Amino acid sequence: MVETLANRRSEAENMYPLITNEANNNNNNINNIDNHNINDDDNIVARQGTPLQEFYAGQNIFITGGTGFLGKILIDKLLRSCPDLTGIYILVRPKKGKDIQSRIEDIFDDVIYSRLKREVPKFRHKVFAVAGDCSAPNLGLSLTDRALLMEKISIVFHVAATVRFDEKLKLAVAINVQATGDIMELCRSMPQLKSLIHVSTAYANSHLWSIEEEFYPYETKYADMTKLVETLSDHTIDAMTPKIIGKWPNTYVFTKALAEDLIKDKSDNLPMGIFRPAIVVSTAHEPITGWIDNLYGPTGVVAGAASGVLRTLHCDPEINANIVPVDLTVNALIASARDVTLQTDRRNKDMLIYNYVSSADAPITWGDYCTTNIKYGKMYPLSSAIWYLSFTMNKYLFVHWIYMILFHLVPALLMDTASMCVGQKPRLWKMYKKIHKFSNVISYFATHQWHFSNDNVRAMWSRLDSKDQQLFLFNMKGFDWHTYFQDYIKGIRIYLFKDDLSTLRASRVRLGKFYYLHQTVKGLVYLLLFWCIWTVISRIVF
Repeated sequence: MVETLANRRSEAENMYPLITNEANNNNNNINNIDNHNINDDDNIVARQGTPLQEFYAGQNIFITGGTGFLGKILIDKLLRSCPDLTGIYILVRPKKGKDIQSRIEDIFDDVIYSRLKREVPKFRHKVFAVAGDCSAPNLGLSLTDRALLMEKISIVFHVAATVRFDEKLKLAVAINVQATGDIMELCRSMPQLKSLIHVSTAYANSHLWSIEEEFYPYETKYADMTKLVETLSDHTIDAMTPKIIGKWPNTYVFTKALAEDLIKDKSDNLPMGIFRPAIVVSTAHEPITGWIDNLYGPTGVVAGAASGVLRTLHCDPEINANIVPVDLTVNALIASARDVTLQTDRRNKDMLIYNYVSSADAPITWGDYCTTNIKYGKMYPLSSAIWYLSFTMNKYLFVHWIYMILFHLVPALLMDTASMCVGQKPRLWKMYKKIHKFSNVISYFATHQWHFSNDNVRAMWSRLDSKDQQLFLFNMKGFDWHTYFQDYIKGIRIYLFKDDLSTLRASRVRLGKFYYLHQTVKGLVYLLLFWCIWTVISRIVF
């Protein structure tokens, strides 16, 4: 069982994990990365790992956001690839009807941990659940748990955030800004602290078009914003939100910027760095290919198109799609903790900031993203699709609106009317309202271009030992997007739609039928338009 802090103290320091070999991100086995010498007389295990493995050896790690998408992969990678770490402490928010113990057990039931269970079956004695809540003051920690974290922890990954782009500003400030301050305050009381990494976003400074790995000044200060949300009513804040966030497109990136402003002013010589990933999507290689557990961002676009529901997106196909695989992202995140520790001269306002983006080393446009995924979407169609996969990127908003009316709203109106006539509940109109709200959020990032520098990421890669470069691959130069998107589509099918590949043949037959039906409807529409035009012309001319 995964244990809570209240039940466990120091047993983990006296136990030894199963030793395993690790596979790199190119799916080639790494030999002799770990040298193991076992003395059967006293059962002492001596290891000599890579420099990055040695950095994590004997360390206790505190992770916020460990129950989220990126957090799950972070926990898996640390447990599989850093066999000598002492423990991982995960901040978990209790939910109605479930305590933190149950929530952690549910997390480890995910298929993403299947490889971990095979390779390191005795990992659970290293995992500790800590009751807390990033939306609450002082992270919602009890005094006992707080004291234990202060005593034990040496490395902190602050991953937790509300990633909803349309989150209420008051809650976004609490989770994304105030919790960051609470984490720094906690870390100041950790005598063994080696590294604190705050996970931000590459788009925290999306009000600018060129983004370096540095801090930026903001007219709105975190202290003023905190005071504002504490003073005004929720209704007033909601009404003022568009004016408050100004040039930022949503509350998520706005509050991430405020968190960076807080760090700049209050880090007080902490061994701290900021990690800014771009748009994080499914795994490329490990622990399994194509795994994803959410429909956020561009994944929702692909899933909507594959379902036959989404037919248009306001998108400039020439714009860079700054997407990064989650497993490579986590490898860079893990490496950044050691990098920050070693570079003691990079503190306070000169702290290390890492822009982990694909546009600098493996650029791909939104046009390539969509056309490649449409190609593989037709190779691996969903058995639950309601229509043929037909999707168009429209650079101009006016054209997008026309497509939206013709291919979303008109069919929804007709289908819902038919449903009501036979006594069924209308669903499509309401569904398309949600789809349009979601696609409007995505469209901002698909119609604007940013230039990112990633010099710190490149320098960090160059400083890594060659064995660590295999074990913790995050360099995106030469990345094979076509192979990746093929696995990406299969992953969406298997892990999001729970659509086993055993249904693939039947799904392809079904897609073929949808194709002919789609072409028939198109032909009828064209005939109707021709008839209407002919009728109008006939009345004018004759």
